[in-house]
Amino acid sequence: MGPGKSLKMKRSLGEQLTQSSRSTGTGSVVFDCFEAALGAEVRIWSYTQPRYQKELNLTQQLPDCRGLEVQDSIQSCWALPWLNVSADGEDVRLVLDVSEEQRFGLSLYWNQAQGPAKPWWHRNLTGPQTITLNHTDLVPCLCIQVWPLEPDSVRTSICPFKEDPRAHRNLWRAARLHLLPPQGWRLDAPCSLPAEATLCWQALDGGPCQPLVPPLPRENVTVNKALEFPLLKGHPNICIQVNSWETLQLQECLWADSLGPLKDDMLLVETRGPQDNRSLCALEASGCTPLLSGVSTRAARLGEQLLQDLRSGQCLQLWDDDLGALWACPMDKYVHQRWALVWLACLLLAAVLFLLLLLKKNHVKGWLRLLKEDVRVGAAARSRAALLLYSADDAGFERLVGALASALCQLPLRVAVDLWSRRELSAQGPLAWFHAQRRQTLQEGGVVVLLFSPGAVALCHEWLQDAASAPVAHGPHDAFAASLSCVLPDFLQGRAPGRYVGAYFDRLLSPDAVPALFRTVPVFSLPSQLPDFLGTLQGPGAPRHGRLAERAEQMSRVLQPALDSCFRPPGTPGTGRGMRPEAEERT
Repeated sequence: MGPGKSLKMKRSLGEQLTQSSRSTGTGSVVFDCFEAALGAEVRIWSYTQPRYQKELNLTQQLPDCRGLEVQDSIQSCWALPWLNVSADGEDVRLVLDVSEEQRFGLSLYWNQAQGPAKPWWHRNLTGPQTITLNHTDLVPCLCIQVWPLEPDSVRTSICPFKEDPRAHRNLWRAARLHLLPPQGWRLDAPCSLPAEATLCWQALDGGPCQPLVPPLPRENVTVNKALEFPLLKGHPNICIQVNSWETLQLQECLWADSLGPLKDDMLLVETRGPQDNRSLCALEASGCTPLLSGVSTRAARLGEQLLQDLRSGQCLQLWDDDLGALWACPMDKYVHQRWALVWLACLLLAAVLFLLLLLKKNHVKGWLRLLKEDVRVGAAARSRAALLLYSADDAGFERLVGALASALCQLPLRVAVDLWSRRELSAQGPLAWFHAQRRQTLQEGGVVVLLFSPGAVALCHEWLQDAASAPVAHGPHDAFAASLSCVLPDFLQGRAPGRYVGAYFDRLLSPDAVPALFRTVPVFSLPSQLPDFLGTLQGPGAPRHGRLAERAEQMSRVLQPALDSCFRPPGTPGTGRGMRPEAEERT
């Protein structure tokens, strides 16, 4: 420590101790200089003989480099590093404007609300320096600390990314929701998150996950800390949702690996009020239905049977406290009873048809020969589902998508597209609608079709943080924009092959315009590659190549008018506002 610093410390401490001595009448204290850090807090403790009968405690805050009285006397205060943060496109530059001889330390760390700061990057450098950070490294709690490599130097710390939108998007992309056996969970993230967690019930028939009563405590989630579910038993239909500002960010269903797929169970909610008043209702998509009500829902029709199952112990209790309880009642036996008569009717019909075939064997032989291939292959094709995702660039392109979806239904394929589900989309929201459709399609062994257009490519670049892209506005019914939060992780984690297929129209997009990340799955140009596209959609049971070529030619004739309408000049009758090829848009 420099002499100027020691003298200043001795004088200020001595003056305060002398003033304390006069007020208490215990005498005075004389001490020598000792070393302490700039800006540190020093505590002086004295006592009388015999010991501890009387004590004197004094706390002194030492000056730092900002005090005028030490700036000229302490060498480490002579050259503080000057730090500036500036943006260079999508990247961020840290500019340290110091002299060439000045040596300094630079540290990047995560300043977490819970627990100590976590170091991320540290270097000892010589000025001046310019350091570039990738935009994907930015998170709100990323802070920068810089100091001269001198004894007792002051460290300057700033956290410049707290309000940066890119940092908040990166934080949610880095967040991971983990389920810990037997009944625990943890949200891992580099920084604290303004989020709340709730439990919900995911029914087998799809639809949004229904919140459970009571939910998890309505308070901010503590990241990187194991938490417990308030449940007695686990169930595969119970999921946990993490929401931020009433927006769903993450969702995982409990112990899916150990408990298996979703079950066709009915969740009964028991509510307990004062004076031991109890009521029971069944959680359905329309809300919680009283078991003995007159509404026409499955729970109301089976109300008496469900109450009997509950009394006989056939339902699994998931939660119980003074406010109520949750019960999961199996519905398999009711499904079997309902289908027993259907199977009997089918057997009788099959017997009648068999007798007719025996009587009219010669007449139906030719018909059977013609339909032999379609019966063998068509059953496999009918079992294949396809979810079509696209960006609603304009009215002309939506008509083209509608024509493609209608043509695919003739293969036959079971096609789902948001054009035909606008009412459900408005009621559930794009994200919930896509979750339900994607889950059903993949559970049935189907395929998700990503239809790329200039608007879709721009949205992908926006999510992938491509420096050449610009934010693209999308409407409330745009399922493509809502689906990217789930589609991108499948591609980034290698789960996309076999589950996704890409396509684009010949004159609307060039092959190299499709982002490289999505070319890990087959990407077809339409209508030039329609036969291969149809064969991939229909899977292993697709007809032979000649049959596919014939169907592709028929589809091409159906698509051509809608495709031509996308290139008519604006104002031409029969078109919307028109579309131009991507090559013309870039010019």
